[in-house]
Amino acid sequence: MNLENFTFNIEYVVVAMAAVILYLLYYVYTKDSDYSRNIRSVASVVEDLNRELFYLKRQLKETESSITKVPSHMSDDEIYQEIERSVYDMVQPLSMALKQIQNNIDSIEVEIESRIAQLESGVKQISMPASIHGNDDEKIISLYKQGISIDAISKELHISKPEVEFVLKINKIK
Repeated sequence: MNLENFTFNIEYVVVAMAAVILYLLYYVYTKDSDYSRNIRSVASVVEDLNRELFYLKRQLKETESSITKVPSHMSDDEIYQEIERSVYDMVQPLSMALKQIQNNIDSIEVEIESRIAQLESGVKQISMPASIHGNDDEKIISLYKQGISIDAISKELHISKPEVEFVLKINKIK
């Protein structure tokens, strides 16, 4: 029985070891496929990076070649001219707008002066007192030029002081 138990135990151990080996093989195979999948994804990422690096190197070479075609140093005169052109391009629209505004202001000023002249002539016609006639205007001017005061002229001609001052202002004497 010992021998039988021993052989049974050995068979049991061999089967158990075979099962363990099979499990280990299965485990190694699954892990190997996981690692292979990970390695493939890393490889594809590396390939994408290499492709991007290639495009960047090519773009860098193109940029370097375009830079070498352009003169690297501009003289002070060329820089000044370029700045002047840029400033002119920016200021040109503003200058045109200011000229237009100035023209508008000038036309408004002419219109205002015309209206003021019309109003002044209307005021002269409306506010001329009925008691003052051309003869009275000449008398007021004559007396004022003789050095007689406005009060005295007002009393002598029997008209108000504002009327006397008005006549003098209209005739641009005072």
